[in-house]
Amino acid sequence: MSQNLSALRDQLKAELHSSSPNLQKCNQLLVQSKIAMIQLGAYTPTAQQMDPNALVVARDILEMGAYHSVRVKDIASFERYIAQLHPYYHDLASALPPSPQMYPLIGLNLLRLLSQNRLSDFHTSLETIDSEQLQSNQYIKQAVDLEQFLMEGSYNKVWSTRSTVQGEEFMFFYDILINTIRNEIASCSEKAYDSLPLQDAGTLLFLKNTQELLDFANERGWKVNPAEHMVQFVADDKDAVEIPQEQIITRTLAYARELERIV
Repeated sequence: MSQNLSALRDQLKAELHSSSPNLQKCNQLLVQSKIAMIQLGAYTPTAQQMDPNALVVARDILEMGAYHSVRVKDIASFERYIAQLHPYYHDLASALPPSPQMYPLIGLNLLRLLSQNRLSDFHTSLETIDSEQLQSNQYIKQAVDLEQFLMEGSYNKVWSTRSTVQGEEFMFFYDILINTIRNEIASCSEKAYDSLPLQDAGTLLFLKNTQELLDFANERGWKVNPAEHMVQFVADDKDAVEIPQEQIITRTLAYARELERIV
């Protein structure tokens, strides 16, 4: 059975790393591999019950599954693969040789958490990483730096790191992060301004050209005046919050009377 799993791993690796991989075939190989892994007990791996070589093969398959998930834009599947890899990277760390894909995938997962604004989970994940890797490993440091820029509100620094992002999978989550930031800036701009010059709006939102700005404005429901080169933010009454003044005053008086009674 472990030989069958090794053969599936080799086929998957060859297809995934080909110049033009057939992602549907990769998915079929992953399904077959998962069935073989279940039969071997590799989904709940223990060093005592399984051959270390079989564990390495299973880890390789899960890692390739994680990359495949990003390529087909299935974020939920990527998250599941990362969870399945956790025992291989941590519980079995002393029983298996280190994986060259461990830190790239951990860094990729950190970038996913940032792109989803899951900062609590981001910091929890950092606690499981060797402290020396936080600044020395390029994949981990990239995510740590991006989180620091976000906390500072230095969105221009986040944007400037685009040229340093390498790999199709990393760029996928980076672009999601940029889009999250862009929409946050847009929401703040709608509250702070009635309108902005087109050029200023494009610069503020990290948009490369006028067409990108027009497309984004259309998504947000903004009005663009080409003659005046202005973008006008349309107030959304649904966002208006009505303060229940009478209710608040009544409750405050009730609390005050209760405090007087206690004293």
